[in-house]
Amino acid sequence: MIGIFELLLLALSLSADAMVAAITIGLCKADVTLRDGLRTSLYFGGFQALMPLLGYFLGSQFRKFVQPLDHWIIFLLLAVIGGKMIWDSREFSDDKCLVDPCSHKNLLVLAIATSLDALAAGLSLSLMQAPMWISVFFIGFVTFLLSYAGVMWGRKLGNRFRSIASIIGGVILILLGIRVVVEHLVLGI
Repeated sequence: MIGIFELLLLALSLSADAMVAAITIGLCKADVTLRDGLRTSLYFGGFQALMPLLGYFLGSQFRKFVQPLDHWIIFLLLAVIGGKMIWDSREFSDDKCLVDPCSHKNLLVLAIATSLDALAAGLSLSLMQAPMWISVFFIGFVTFLLSYAGVMWGRKLGNRFRSIASIIGGVILILLGIRVVVEHLVLGI
């Protein structure tokens, strides 16, 4: 049985990718509002809660289809968004980033990409007989809080470094995708 402290540690580790993506959103979008921060946090927190729930219920049947490719799926999604941010930075204006990282489409892709590891965590939680609803709440709530903080922190950085924010954000997303692949291939995570 898994305890509250272990769930909190799990939630913090699962939310790290979402927080990095949230910082990237704040970096890229010069006019980030509180509403953008809340929308981003709801997407990231919601998907980080949804994926372990799906993993918990679908069990080992779904695992054998997704797990062999999950690292490549994550890498592809993050590389496409990151590459587009870098590409669009060539025409960067002083007013705003050409890519709207807070659009529903971009948030959906980022939320899925950063929460696929939570699907595997849900499978593990079911095997450990962890309390499902408490686990889902912890993971979603911690991700929500850290994502909101990330967007707001990224906004402060983006206001200071707006001319290179899109490049930095794109590189961060690509590096995050590479890290996922390297962890899988080298460490077997």
